[in-house]
Amino acid sequence: MSVIVIQFITLDGFVSDPDGAGGTPTGGWMFRHGPEAVAGDKFRLGSTLDDGVLLLGRTTWQLFSRLWPGREDPFSARMNAAAKLVATRTLTDTSAWQNSRIVDGDLVDAVKREQRDVIVAGSLSVVHALMAEDLVDEYRLLTFPSILGTGERLFPVGSPPADLECLSAEASGAAVLARYRKAAR
Repeated sequence: MSVIVIQFITLDGFVSDPDGAGGTPTGGWMFRHGPEAVAGDKFRLGSTLDDGVLLLGRTTWQLFSRLWPGREDPFSARMNAAAKLVATRTLTDTSAWQNSRIVDGDLVDAVKREQRDVIVAGSLSVVHALMAEDLVDEYRLLTFPSILGTGERLFPVGSPPADLECLSAEASGAAVLARYRKAAR
């Protein structure tokens, strides 16, 4: 089992409001590079999406549950068919998006018990909770050539140091997909 974090990120390390749904002044930065920059399986999830489980925070799940079910392209079909876990203290109904269920009990304990690969999409509070417990095995970052200067960071000031190994980096339209994993100790 691996925990894989996937994030849209700016060149200066910000991840907040990439699609503009949050209504922030700098939001929507990923779409400034065209819709093709984010279409399809940009994070190269492939069979990991089929065999693993998506882990989403409530806000991200609610956004995705409005976007994905109405799409019919091959990648959307994979997203819709994937197993989904929702980390929430307030949501009680996950019927809006098939194969979704609420995390039972403590988030960290649930991830530790999971037998499948866990893919965390967006969901910064979930990512930070898993980072704090050193549970993230891989980061797949789609870095856009935008500089925001403000917002929420994937790696906030004060984060514990970590050594990562670059597995790959490739151009993906205007962005660059880079895959990193924990360096061998």
